[in-house]
Amino acid sequence: MNEREIESRVAELLSSLPEYVMLAAAAKTRTPQEVQAAVRGGVKIVGYNYVQEAERMYEVIGNQVKWHMIGHLQRNKAKHAVELFDMIETIDSVRLAEAVDRRCANIGKVMPVLIEINSGREANKSGVMPEEVEALVKEISPLKHMRVQGLMTMGPFFDDPEKTRPYLKATKELFDRLSEAQIENVQMRYLSMGMSDTYEIAIEEGANIVRIGTRLFGERPY
Repeated sequence: MNEREIESRVAELLSSLPEYVMLAAAAKTRTPQEVQAAVRGGVKIVGYNYVQEAERMYEVIGNQVKWHMIGHLQRNKAKHAVELFDMIETIDSVRLAEAVDRRCANIGKVMPVLIEINSGREANKSGVMPEEVEALVKEISPLKHMRVQGLMTMGPFFDDPEKTRPYLKATKELFDRLSEAQIENVQMRYLSMGMSDTYEIAIEEGANIVRIGTRLFGERPY
């Protein structure tokens, strides 16, 4: 897909989203030209799965956008992640939260984070199991250099996007339960759910961040 097509796809998608929904462009494997075209089209948030790839793109794009970590973060990458990202959407353990907090303390930063939920209970995916999320949030809420601000989920992949709905609905129920729990230092503001084929269903189920790649950029070149 050429740059002009990417620009117009982004603009079209943004105009179709409700005002309260934020678009994170999932930019894994994309070229600097493609990401720049998306930014010209109106993208304000760029999401990356890998720290090193994001660092390379940051050298090109810089502070024109906010940077979200949307892939599994290894603890040994926390130092570089906190220097680059404006939000980490994939906290799923106390040890990872503590590593992020410690690295943020070193640079005087408070990092907004989301807790990643393994809503499909899939053995090959990261994320905390739904029944364990409240205990995790309570344990990490006293950390001074990060703030839990919501939840994120991928949900299982189905050929029929409608089949993801129960997993998205269940994650929204967790989000509401944590909101009602009024845990100190925790502000449930963001629910990041839905990708290119499921984002409309995710918005119906309460998402206010959608992570979209293929619909903006075309199929990934593998």
